[in-house]
Amino acid sequence: MAYKLFKYLLFVPVLRTLWRPWTEGLDNVPRHGGVLLAANHIGIAETILIPLQCPRQLVFPVKAEMFTGRSLGQRIVAWFLRAVGMVPMDRTGGRASADAMHAVEEVLRSGGALSIFPEGTRSPDGRLYKGRTGVARLALATGAVVVPVGVSNTEAPKNNRLGALGLLNVRRPGVIFGKPLDFSEFADRPADRRVLRHVTDEIMTRIQELTGQTYVEVYASSVKAGQYDAAELDERVRTRPGSGIAPAPLPTANSLPAIDAGAASTAASANGSKP
Repeated sequence: MAYKLFKYLLFVPVLRTLWRPWTEGLDNVPRHGGVLLAANHIGIAETILIPLQCPRQLVFPVKAEMFTGRSLGQRIVAWFLRAVGMVPMDRTGGRASADAMHAVEEVLRSGGALSIFPEGTRSPDGRLYKGRTGVARLALATGAVVVPVGVSNTEAPKNNRLGALGLLNVRRPGVIFGKPLDFSEFADRPADRRVLRHVTDEIMTRIQELTGQTYVEVYASSVKAGQYDAAELDERVRTRPGSGIAPAPLPTANSLPAIDAGAASTAASANGSKP
């Protein structure tokens, strides 16, 4: 209830007027059943923009620290995240991280819609970076279809000193929902690293097709940590994710078929999934 109240009474009337966002491919989002939305991450507005434009109620895994702040502002943020159903993601490792992952998986197994950023962090320069294999692990563990999502114009202004208030300066952001992908043929190989990398690269390739971004074959977090200079990054530019890497022995030779969103909805309904 809180999710719908915030979305339709606050965010929709205010931000659609202020931002004037545009959207393509809404019919590609299955209306029922577990679905995993995987998006590029270039700006601060995406965690609001994607739910704003998506017809499904979305859950985001949010770093656990956002739920434990002590200042008034941090407590308000934590209250809001809990109220709208976001899931805390513990990244310290061990049992706590495993429990957090189970909670995230349960969203998909129960027929919910989950949105994540496979790059793991915002792009440092607007280019697309190597995807973390967590997106593939979730898809194979739960059987959820994956909808690639491409966003644009979500960056805060340069030299932004307003923090979250920089969202007020976002103009004409866009979101494109690509055709859903079915990776069920790999369900019996959820721990195979070659399969996980293949599935992740396929998802990142579909995102790149939607955004037209230049792809760099390194993790964005490594770039932010200063492990590469500009010249080294340019040397790691690739035409597409996974190019230049020897392919793993997979059931399919080239690419994975996209599935019809309507068919996905019908199949999910037949299996007893609820919206």
